[in-house]
Amino acid sequence: MASISSFGIAFVLCLILRYSSAEEKLFNVQSYGAKADGKTDNSKAFLSTWKDACQWNGTSKFLIPSGEYMVYAAIFIGPCSGSMTFQIQGVVKAPTDPSLFCNSTWISFQYVNGLEIEGGGTLDGQGASAWPYFDTSKNSNCPTLPVHIDNLIKSSLAVKVHLRYYSIIETLKLDFIKNAVVHDIHSINSKSFHFDLFKCNNVTFSHVNLTAPGDSPNTDGIHMGVSTNIQVLDSNIGTGDDCISMINGSQSINISGITCGPGHGISIGSLGKTQNEVVTDIHVKNCTLISTQNGARIKTWAPSESGSATSINFEDIFMDNVRNPIIIDQHYCPSPPCSSEASSVQIKDVTFNNIRGTSSSVEAVTLNCSASFPCQGINLTEINLVYNGAGGPAISSCDNAQGTATGMELPPSCLKSSLDS
Repeated sequence: MASISSFGIAFVLCLILRYSSAEEKLFNVQSYGAKADGKTDNSKAFLSTWKDACQWNGTSKFLIPSGEYMVYAAIFIGPCSGSMTFQIQGVVKAPTDPSLFCNSTWISFQYVNGLEIEGGGTLDGQGASAWPYFDTSKNSNCPTLPVHIDNLIKSSLAVKVHLRYYSIIETLKLDFIKNAVVHDIHSINSKSFHFDLFKCNNVTFSHVNLTAPGDSPNTDGIHMGVSTNIQVLDSNIGTGDDCISMINGSQSINISGITCGPGHGISIGSLGKTQNEVVTDIHVKNCTLISTQNGARIKTWAPSESGSATSINFEDIFMDNVRNPIIIDQHYCPSPPCSSEASSVQIKDVTFNNIRGTSSSVEAVTLNCSASFPCQGINLTEINLVYNGAGGPAISSCDNAQGTATGMELPPSCLKSSLDS
């Protein structure tokens, strides 16, 4: 896996440098009037810098030097004439006034092919100013927002318009991005998702550090949908929600070398909110989860529309005091009242291999599948999860789950083979 990941990064960097024979030019935001005082809104200066950098027919370097830069909002739109390096050396700070951050994306890149975001700097979402506003039933200053609108796509294919309504102000939003690398960047206290991908292809994240308090709402580390060939490597993520979340349209995803915690684990879903939601070809390997709510998780709504989660592999994962180390939850219901109806999402061909460590709850393995569409092809191999609390040792719980268990079985497997069903 390491060699494959290294090859993937090298391949993307080669694509980014495809214009390397052309002249490289530096575009410094301070040359366009940006002030590093942490107070002045630099949105206009950043966008003016981008305009010139994006039009340069060569290799452009967009530079944010050391210092603190307030930016109310900036949407960087391509396509660009050449390759682009977006180098953040300083600290970019989001606004704290709700009148400035409601109904808006903060930092967004759209329709760029060949993008590198790096520099060792920090994106500071100043999320504490926004978290109280996410409950729109109590506060009307931040109405729910239409986030991803598929009719932005101009193609010959008939694309169904799909709206996701949340109060979401992502720190870094990547829409319709191809052949990109994001590395050596810090994101702290995002108002909502730290990084959000939509309609992206061939994007690699490595050596990123994403942090927010464990009780901060909806602060997923890396959230992705309708995206393919995504790699997330060698990074530290600690948030108030999923460290990594993969929803509808996530395909060919490789995750390796992640330290996750606090947070809700590495999650697929939730699926089934709309018709024919699909996630497939997911590989999660060599990760460590520390004091998280969940470990390796797949979740679907119940009742739900039809959909599927297939060809999923969790391998070589260490759990340190994780509440639900292995969990398939096909009755996902974060806000009661909840329905007793079954999910219509089919979960199939899922492997949990060499999952070891400690559980903070007695039920270390939970396979709560749909009565209408039982889980098929669930493989548990070399499971060693210990619970040392009251009421131990650790146990497994299965409902409508078919598959096999081999090697070490701690806790003892409750899987039922299809021949026995």
